[in-house]
Amino acid sequence: MVEVFKTNIRDLKTAEQLKTLLHAKIPEGRINFDLEDCDRILRVESKFLIPDEIVNLLTCKGYYCEVLD
Repeated sequence: MVEVFKTNIRDLKTAEQLKTLLHAKIPEGRINFDLEDCDRILRVESKFLIPDEIVNLLTCKGYYCEVLD
């Protein structure tokens, strides 16, 4: 399953820190950011994916995150 999220992440350092947190929750997941996209895309691929958990994690850290259709 692949889920795509719109975020407000602007820099690579923050993206790398968040990837580390997300890998702790989804160790087998493939996680990447596309900060060049206007929606600052976060893409997560995993067999065990709960989008609300990802949204909540980023929101709790003070970032905007929503699932893109």
